[in-house]
Amino acid sequence: MVEAAVPSTSAVAAGTARSQARYRFARLGDRFIAFLLDTAFLFGLFAIMDAWAFMRWGSVEGSEMRLTTASLLIAVTLNATVFFLYGWLLEAVWGATLGKAMVGIRVVGTRQGRSFSYCAVRNVLRIVDGLGFYLVGTVVAACSTARQRVGDMYARTAVIEQSFGSGVRIASIVLWIASLAAAGWAVPRICSVNRFVRPPYLSQVIIRVGRNESLAYFQVGSLAVHIELASMSSGS
Repeated sequence: MVEAAVPSTSAVAAGTARSQARYRFARLGDRFIAFLLDTAFLFGLFAIMDAWAFMRWGSVEGSEMRLTTASLLIAVTLNATVFFLYGWLLEAVWGATLGKAMVGIRVVGTRQGRSFSYCAVRNVLRIVDGLGFYLVGTVVAACSTARQRVGDMYARTAVIEQSFGSGVRIASIVLWIASLAAAGWAVPRICSVNRFVRPPYLSQVIIRVGRNESLAYFQVGSLAVHIELASMSSGS
């Protein structure tokens, strides 16, 4: 196990020095690449879930899509749940998400404890680290000896360099591609059929997206953005 870098005592600081000699903490650049790969993978899943929620509890009338409060809340809840479970379960069971496995980095506990517990804390605190498009997490990790973000510090975890076998990397790449391919196949088919069910609650339309002959528009409540479309006129 890696000894944590906690600046409160000299004993722990000595443990950090020993762990640095044994392990190589993951570089921030590698962690950022892993984050982008995970984001792309999750984008495929989110696209499918959001399309289903929007077509189920939103509606399409002509060339306009109307999103109700219920459709947005359901989509956000599904996205947040999958986002948390993806990081929590894969890091607790496997030590890495798909992106981390492809890059070659791993999450480890810096103290003895159950991996499900500390990985849960680590992923819940992404709420804090993610502020300002992960500016908080990046700054904290850059200033930390063990390159720990806020979630790592409270969960007593660290991200280290560790190569995975070729089988693991190939499986990660296949799943990553499958997510994007599934989204490209499923989303158009989901959106081709309007299965609108008016929700009994939170049925107010708050977002409208559409177009007419000369304008494309995006409206949230009373705030609207209009984009004029280039018109093609036939030559004489």
